[in-house]
Amino acid sequence: MERKSLMNDQIVFKASSVGELQKLEKENISMYLFMKRIFDIIFSLFGMVFTLPIIILTSILIKLETPGPVLFSQERVGLNGKTFNVLKLRSMGINAEKNGAQWAEINDPRVTKVGAFIRKTRIDELPQLINVLKGEMTIIGPRPERPIFTEQFNKEYPGFKERLIVKPGLTGWAQVNGGYEITPGEKLELDRYYIKYMGVFLDVKIILKTIKVCLTGSGAR
Repeated sequence: MERKSLMNDQIVFKASSVGELQKLEKENISMYLFMKRIFDIIFSLFGMVFTLPIIILTSILIKLETPGPVLFSQERVGLNGKTFNVLKLRSMGINAEKNGAQWAEINDPRVTKVGAFIRKTRIDELPQLINVLKGEMTIIGPRPERPIFTEQFNKEYPGFKERLIVKPGLTGWAQVNGGYEITPGEKLELDRYYIKYMGVFLDVKIILKTIKVCLTGSGAR
């Protein structure tokens, strides 16, 4: 009887320990997400101020090279499958999708000369700081895809929609480890890695690698 009681006590202790660990893990995740949101707000506000001259100069160059609007918005899929309009500086001609939605290619002929530079340096993504400030995106997370490509890739690569359990980001683990040059399947695996191990240390690593990507232009097309 004593042995049985001891075993029961051990089971209760183990169950209690697991419960406490799960509670602690949830609290840590909640704190991490809270601090991440604070960082997003501060970074996006300062970012918009400091990058405004770059955006203005780039806008002038875009306008001088090709007719049409400087900015364009495009529907993307965000957290939990909710769609929103992402903002970008235009890097392609105004009739880039006259034949329908197309996945960008390496040395894509639709990309303008100015567009090639701003895509290489990621300047075209700067207006998305507004999306970050609005809470539709975060600084670090999986890049948001268009609805048509999200459905297509989910069929070709089962589990692609798993990326939607976190907010989409301005930069991410996939972007600093191949960016435009990797396949959707490779992107999925890299995004899964981020979702599994996301935290302050990984975020700092991504930010440092993002700076390197912006300076060298690696992974652009």
